[in-house]
Formats: sequence, structure tokens, C-alpha cells
Amino acid sequence: MPVVKFPYGKDFLELDIPENRYAGTLVSDMHHYNPGKTQEQLVQEALEHPVGTPRLCEMARGKKKVVIIASDHTRPVPSKVIAPLMLAEIRRGNPDADITFLISTGCHRETTKEELVNKFGEEIVKNEKIYIHDCDDESMLVNLGKLPSGGDLIVNRMAVEADLLVAEGFIEPHFFAGFSGGRKSVLPGIASRKTVIYNHNAAFIDDPHSRTGVVEGNPIHIDMLYAARTAHLAFICNVVINSEKEAIFAVSGDVDLAHIKGREFLCSQCKVKSIPSDIVISTNGGYPLDQNIYQSVKGMTAAEATVNEGGVTIMLSKSNDGHGGKVFYETFKNQKDLKQMMADFMATPADQTIIDQWQSQIFARLLMRSTVIFISDAPDEMVSDLHMIPAHSLPEALAKADEILAAKGRKDAKILAIPDGVSVIVL
Repeated sequence: MPVVKFPYGKDFLELDIPENRYAGTLVSDMHHYNPGKTQEQLVQEALEHPVGTPRLCEMARGKKKVVIIASDHTRPVPSKVIAPLMLAEIRRGNPDADITFLISTGCHRETTKEELVNKFGEEIVKNEKIYIHDCDDESMLVNLGKLPSGGDLIVNRMAVEADLLVAEGFIEPHFFAGFSGGRKSVLPGIASRKTVIYNHNAAFIDDPHSRTGVVEGNPIHIDMLYAARTAHLAFICNVVINSEKEAIFAVSGDVDLAHIKGREFLCSQCKVKSIPSDIVISTNGGYPLDQNIYQSVKGMTAAEATVNEGGVTIMLSKSNDGHGGKVFYETFKNQKDLKQMMADFMATPADQTIIDQWQSQIFARLLMRSTVIFISDAPDEMVSDLHMIPAHSLPEALAKADEILAAKGRKDAKILAIPDGVSVIVL
């Protein structure tokens, strides 16, 4: 009887799956990949051999204001490894550089001091300048013209006024931008709410190219790369991480060329073939990405790619922060008809996209494909308001799934496990 471990918060939940019902486990090879070097060695070597740019220390010479865009609290970037090495590299070329970390919150809430310490360590939080982006603070936003899609490109003033703009981050599969990292540091990272909602409009989200692992022809990616170039993002240092949130690959240099190298490595490790099943169990990879229901949609899209029509998705996400998006939550609480909800989204002009509409659209799409049973610490009523069935353990969720499928004449349904739904590209 296979025993599968599923990340849940900072812990794991286990399930014994009967042999006759076990369809398989979809897991990225990254979790078994051994780079043979420490995280620090990987990042340092990447900084010493950038792709498509000079070394960062050379680029920093003569530059007074240097801004490092850094991910926020919702991203498991090993900044304790990356940030000190980037700082050392900049100061190697320019000891007097005025350096500021700009936290790319996108449209998320403000990152707390405790979260900054958890991300960077106490020394950097105590000794370095850190500014947290606010997508609604118009005094700190600058209009740089139009995106290829026609939307306004409005980004943080600190980035625009920097003599050298660089970014740290990580590359993973992304459910509508294709991949995280690289150009996403600017859009949505440090963009205005107006710019983000235009880029995440219904037509773009509905586009078949706006899917996990796809950049070719992806209108969201095209806008994002243009935004990064226009904001003069000159250099990135991105890593690929394993299930322990440790860097196993690092790349630095040009925002596009370095990112391409990083995602080529990622794809070599994380593409898995679909195994169509009536029950698919997925997660958001545990902490920090499973702190709320909003983010958990990402892990559900891995299940969406392989669950049979009318089947059941069991999603594990601690969600101790609750729903994670007020408008996202209210959209589902107030509209019980998913088809009407989807029709309303598609009828919304790009410049009138409501906040979180993109997440709601994708969530509605997958809810229309399968019933979702949600294991979490969130209140049952909240989970129900979001059109899901609450559960608090894997055996409870599986019993509910069996009951739902038995009513459809599907008994002893096959069970597919995806221990980390955000780390795989399901083909």
C-alpha cells in the first residue's frame, strides 16, 4: 500500500493509498536532483558567469542609486543566500553604492517586519534600506507609456529613478504567466494596480497560451517582458528550488536570456505526463505558498490538467491566513452560478478588470471541471462560500470523494497524487 506524504504548512500529511486504487504519483525530478554544490556556491558561480551581461560588480561601477527588487512573503525565495552575495558583488564594484531593497508585493498585502527577517535574516533587515512597494500609492508611481496590449505601464518610482535596477527571485512553473521569476519582478511585482489588472484581463487569462510552462504566444508574458525592458531591469539573479526550498540551480544576467537558461533547466526536471484519474490530490507545496486559499488555486491547476471531467480534486492548503483576497472571496460568496460568473468575466473590458478577477476566473474554470474538497485550517463556512467542500484530514476528504463519485456510479476510483502542485508542469 503506497504511502504518500503531502506538504501542509510547515508539516506533512500522509495517506495510505490502496494498491488497487493507486494511479501513481506525479513529482518533479528536482526533488532528487543533487547539484553537488552548496546554495552559496551555485549563486556565486552564477554571479561570476552571467548570461548576456557583464558581471554585476562591473555594472555597479559609477552607479549611485542601486535598487534590488526582491520577492515578498508569499514566495519561497532563498533570499538569505542570494541577497548577501548580490550585495557583496555590487559593493565589490562600488563600495559607496546607495542600495535599497524594493519588495515586490504586486497587489499583495504589505510584508511585515517579521516576514522580512524570516526572508533576509536579521542582519540585512537591521543594516540595509528596505522599501515595500504599494500598488495604490500614486505618489510613488510613474507612467512609462503603453504596454504592447495597450494598457498603461505604471511602475514604482524608486525603480525608475535607480541608476541600476536589478532583481533576485526564483523560477517555477506559473499557472498563467508560464513561469515565475525574471520579468515578473517588474510586472506585477512593482507595478500599479491599474497595470496589473489590465495585464491579467479575462481575454488574456482565457487565451490557451496563458498556461503553465508556456511563454511562446503568451500575451501576459509578452507584456511582462516589455515592462521589464522599459523599466530598465538590467540584471537578475534567479534560482530554481527543490521541495526543501533550497537552491539547486542558479542563473544571473539578462532578464530574458538568463531566465531562458533557468527555465530550460526547470523544464528538464519538472515536466510530467498526465495520468487521467477520478481523484487527484494536490498541494501548494506547503509553507509559504499555502498560507491562504487565493494562492492555493495555483496547486489546483496541476490537478485540473489531469483530473477526469466530473471527478474530484482534493486540495491540501493550510490557509491559516484565510481566503487571502477579499474581492476573490466575495465573488464566489455572492455568485453561486459559475457559468454566469464566467460569462460576466468575459464581458468585462480589460481596463475594467476587477481585483483578483484573474484568480477567480481560473478558479471558476477548474471548479466547473471537478468538485474540490479542501483540507485546511480555514473556517468551514469560508471554504463552503468558495464553492468547495471543507475537510480536515485526508481520510475524511477521501471518504467524501468516494461518496460523491459513488453517486455517479464511479466506485473504487483511481487516486493520483501530486505532492507539490506548483513544482510540476503536467503535460
